[in-house]
Amino acid sequence: MDPVELADLTDLVIRDADVVDGTGAPSYRADVAIKDGRIVSIVKEAAAAGCQRPRARRELDAEGLVLSPGFIDMHAHSDLALLRDPEHSAKAAQGVTLEVIGQDGLSYAPVDDRSLEEVRRAITGWNGYGDDIDFDWRSVGEYLDRLDHGFGGEGIAVNAAYLIPQGTVRALAVGWEDREATPEELDRMRHLVAEGMEQGAVGMSSGLTYTPGMYAKDAELTELCRVVAAHGGYYCPHHRSYGAGALEAYEEMVALTREADCPLHLAHATMNFGPNKGRAPELLTLLDDALAAGADITLDTYPYTPGCTTLVALLPSWASEGGPEQILKRLTDEATAERIRHHLEVTGSDGCHGVPVEWETIEISGVTAPALAEYVGHTVQASADRRGESPWTVAHRLLTDDRLGTTILQHVGHEENVRTIMRHRVHTGGSDGILQGTKPHPRAYGTFPQYLGRYVRDLGVLSLEECVAHLTGRPAARLRLPDRGTVREGHRADLVLFDPATVAPGSTFEQPRALPTGIPYVLIDGRFVIEDGRRTDVLAGRAVRRTPA
Repeated sequence: MDPVELADLTDLVIRDADVVDGTGAPSYRADVAIKDGRIVSIVKEAAAAGCQRPRARRELDAEGLVLSPGFIDMHAHSDLALLRDPEHSAKAAQGVTLEVIGQDGLSYAPVDDRSLEEVRRAITGWNGYGDDIDFDWRSVGEYLDRLDHGFGGEGIAVNAAYLIPQGTVRALAVGWEDREATPEELDRMRHLVAEGMEQGAVGMSSGLTYTPGMYAKDAELTELCRVVAAHGGYYCPHHRSYGAGALEAYEEMVALTREADCPLHLAHATMNFGPNKGRAPELLTLLDDALAAGADITLDTYPYTPGCTTLVALLPSWASEGGPEQILKRLTDEATAERIRHHLEVTGSDGCHGVPVEWETIEISGVTAPALAEYVGHTVQASADRRGESPWTVAHRLLTDDRLGTTILQHVGHEENVRTIMRHRVHTGGSDGILQGTKPHPRAYGTFPQYLGRYVRDLGVLSLEECVAHLTGRPAARLRLPDRGTVREGHRADLVLFDPATVAPGSTFEQPRALPTGIPYVLIDGRFVIEDGRRTDVLAGRAVRRTPA
């Protein structure tokens, strides 16, 4: 071939794909050409029309496959996994090309030496303690730079956007005490949030059932949300209750962000526990009324009924004041431990969303101490029955001997609520995937094929075009990413090819780390991350920074 002709070729042509473009529009058949990491041409019905088809150095026959934008995981806990695991197949194999991390108000920037150590201890159950990580950053910008230059400067497995974690900000400026911030501390928190936004964060998260973020009153949160809004970001709260008082907690977040004139994205927007069975329509009515009044609201959910968190998160907030070491001290004091038990089992701890804990719904999914491995895969109640002990005795042992590192599954969801919420027009997909533990929640490895296989193909809850829009175009719009989330000329070639007849999660509650089927190709920046169903050695992921307002 003539060198001039060779120079005119694109890098890749995906031929005869069924394109589902991320807008919700009907699918169409097309050739899609890629060059220098971007989509350079889309020729619809190319073969039938007999027109000039794009040529490339490589051609991929996509007959029988759907081509869609890469999936965007709007709620991920890969903050350290992205620096720990260059393959990161948990997400790459699902077709995820972008994760939003810094969730639930707790992550690793901005910090100083003191608060970094405290945060590492507090969320060991989410990400591990991080002995294998060089924490050589302190600011948001430095953390994003570290992602850009992961693994010897090559990059990371998938792209990542960052939310400033409000609890981490409070830990740095105020500490772990249950009190109002002073005017000077509030000014410092405003400055930290503004600085993080200027350095590239896309918004701010909160964990309002986790310490120390839960100690912030609405007035404090409103002031921080004003800063986020001024920089073009959004607020993503894990709000104050998903159980008793869930609707009131949603109302609180809607009112707060309306006051701050800040866009709102509701994290893992579920209606769980016994009091909320069948009440998803009430939540959607609340949101529809706010949307009609001009509110800017989106939400994410995972397509499973159980939740996942840490065992220590169930404790009442007063027991968590002061941070991890103070929690352990309280647990070793017999009278205080009994008071904690009473709040958990009788009163209804705010850490357990105001609902008395049902130990038969609490399954141990991971421990950090090898001596406690026998508890993994069993509920607290089952382990107690087997040992002839009370459930609290088992839970107390896990909390103290595992030094708060135990992760759990909470079997408290309702299928009808899951289906109702995922149909809503502002819904997006988020895995909330915790990758730690021997037996993690299968959503970490299976959320996106679960949507496409179970809820689209098998149950027909969503059409394929609508579901793909929920997982791609809609989240990209929330993140204000003008060149991602849809298959369009000029957009980045972050793409997924999947077989709609076979796509399915491999992960189950018994084998939670099994990879999905029916997703043979995933591209990031026009480079194959998954090829012929296998992970390549490509590290095309980078930090995706906020688009300036």
